[in-house]
Amino acid sequence: MKRMSVVITVLLIMIFCSSAYLSGQESAYNKSLHYTTEGMRYWYETEGGFMDITDIPYADLDCKTCHAGNCDVCHAKKSEEGTVAYNTSMANNSEICLHCHKRAAATFNFAEKLSMQGVHSEAGMACTDCHQPHDLHGDGKAYTSMRDLDNPRAACADCHEPDMDIRPHKVHKGKLDCNACHVQFTTTCMNCHFEKFLETGTRKGHSLPIASNIYLINYNGKVTTANLQSLVHEGEKFVVYAPYFTHSIKTKAIKNGETVDAIGYDDGQYQAYDFAVPIVADQLQWPFLDKNAEGWVFIDDGSKAQEQFACYGTPLTKEQIRKLAMPF
Repeated sequence: MKRMSVVITVLLIMIFCSSAYLSGQESAYNKSLHYTTEGMRYWYETEGGFMDITDIPYADLDCKTCHAGNCDVCHAKKSEEGTVAYNTSMANNSEICLHCHKRAAATFNFAEKLSMQGVHSEAGMACTDCHQPHDLHGDGKAYTSMRDLDNPRAACADCHEPDMDIRPHKVHKGKLDCNACHVQFTTTCMNCHFEKFLETGTRKGHSLPIASNIYLINYNGKVTTANLQSLVHEGEKFVVYAPYFTHSIKTKAIKNGETVDAIGYDDGQYQAYDFAVPIVADQLQWPFLDKNAEGWVFIDDGSKAQEQFACYGTPLTKEQIRKLAMPF
């Protein structure tokens, strides 16, 4: 029965692709984010984005190398004879996804080293167990980001009905996203050195990945987990915050008006703190590094980094901060 289901799925994919081609109509997939990579371009080029510093259009970068231009990228399997056939087994292999989703791949690598794989990985689940066809193939509508509020995407509630007998579920009343409590750590790529990336054509060795503490941000009125990317280009500093699905949380609140070091740096290494960092505007300080022939050099010029809030994430509100600071 399962084999029959796979065969039918493959046939539907082939019929879908070929019928759109024969009729001269644009495939619905051509509007999907996997095809357009519009999310990356939109936040890079928007006012306040990193292009303000680089002056290099997105189209002139190599970021579109992960653009999945057709069904072959995820579904085509080549036989020993060199023939190609479509199947779903390729797409159900998470390595296909992680080939492009590098931050997720780094998270899985850190999780294995830290023995913090999480219940889904321990159960042997694949990406496609949660990410359904509309996540991957699109729904025929064009979106600027996977975080567009009306963009259908995987959610915890798709499989897990909240148990309202659990006190935190009653107390928070939908004001906290599941991620805010049900995560273990996040992976952050600190200090992308853009000049070296442009010079060498590779990102490897030109940023400093770290398994770090949890960051919290406001998204659509809920506190949820966030991630960040800090970058340096020609001495100018930049940091972008965005909602992000990550995996443990311990609270430590920031007092109103107080600036704090949100991550440590010592002896050439970033050091994660063991507490959650609420994302608030202009109150977080990040160590930035430049890179020369000798290696990484700490930038201590007193200048502030340009900040961007992307993917519809916004700073936590005063009310959200107040509630996070409440004693248990």
